[in-house]
Amino acid sequence: MDSYTIFKDIAIILVAGKFCGLCARRLKVPSVVGEIVAGLLVGPCVFGLVQPSDFLTQMAEIGVVLLMFSAGLESDTQELLRSGPKALAIATSGVLLPLVAGTGLFLLFYGGDNSERNLFYEALFIGCILTATSVSITVQALRELGHLKEQVGTTILSAAIIDDVLGIIVLTLISGLKDPDSSLFMVAWGTLMFFLFSAVVGYLIYQFFDRMDARHPQTRRLPILALSFCLAMSYIAEEYFGIADITGAYVAGLVLSNLQDAPYIERKMDINSYIIFGPLFFASIGLSTDVGEMNPKLLLFTLAFLVVGLLSKVVGCGGMARLCHFSGRDSLKIGVGMMNRGEVALIVAQKGLLLGLLNSMFFTSVIILILVSAIITPIFLKILYSRDSRLEPTPPTA
Repeated sequence: MDSYTIFKDIAIILVAGKFCGLCARRLKVPSVVGEIVAGLLVGPCVFGLVQPSDFLTQMAEIGVVLLMFSAGLESDTQELLRSGPKALAIATSGVLLPLVAGTGLFLLFYGGDNSERNLFYEALFIGCILTATSVSITVQALRELGHLKEQVGTTILSAAIIDDVLGIIVLTLISGLKDPDSSLFMVAWGTLMFFLFSAVVGYLIYQFFDRMDARHPQTRRLPILALSFCLAMSYIAEEYFGIADITGAYVAGLVLSNLQDAPYIERKMDINSYIIFGPLFFASIGLSTDVGEMNPKLLLFTLAFLVVGLLSKVVGCGGMARLCHFSGRDSLKIGVGMMNRGEVALIVAQKGLLLGLLNSMFFTSVIILILVSAIITPIFLKILYSRDSRLEPTPPTA
């Protein structure tokens, strides 16, 4: 590949990603969906203007690390501790049921010889994709409806934070099993050691950043050193503990999330992510998607994947909310609010592709799930809350 071709490829991806992202926003769909579609359009599936390459794969890997670092920075660890057992129970049920349902669905369609190790862990990865929750659209919908700060809204937010943490742990465990010589005990031990290491090192790093933040607030050295810490944790996670690099990036973000200047660091990270690395990552999803392999069986699987993905969150989160003594209508709101998928689902899918545990043809199923859930979640929430207003008793007239 001509070394100068990369400039042409990046230019095409950035322009196409921005244009498709703007079109998606006009259609009330997350802009990341537009960037994925841009990858499909400029990639081998349609116009063939950009071909997948090792360089673009490496750039996309940086993009996914930055995205997970930002996700960690945005997490409210204090809210996580305050959320209580109800949010924890809702999030746990909302992870376990989709994981089991997604795994079973894949084995039902593509099971064959269930004794094959790679086949079973590919099924686990499909289930892991379904565990992800993205509440950005839910938050916006609840804010517009004026119900964000009510009990249902705060429960959804708290459960979503815990959901992200649990989803990362599940991904870490499954990705660690990619080594044929590994065992669940070895992976669990490596994961435990990594989190213990992160707790000790994270405390020391936080103290260092906290003092530097007090002496030199909102200076460039903060985001530069924060990025270095993120990349170092990503490397250590993969190299020394055998778990996903994005886990290290997410933990690095969590460590720094309580800094006074955490929003400042996040804004600086978003510049790099928004301008180049984010679009390259989401476009790489489109570039890697092989719609040419779509066949009747895959189409049927995609429809089933969509139904299972939506219902497993509604039943898992909503059912547990009902057991936690929420009303039936509020439980349904919680379940619907948690069924939206987003960036984390794409990140998990991309990691599965890189590990060789997910076929690229299943990206189409993931993209359709993200698109449909992004469209119907705010619609369903509006219907549920509008029914509430109609059921409220009319005050007696004088």
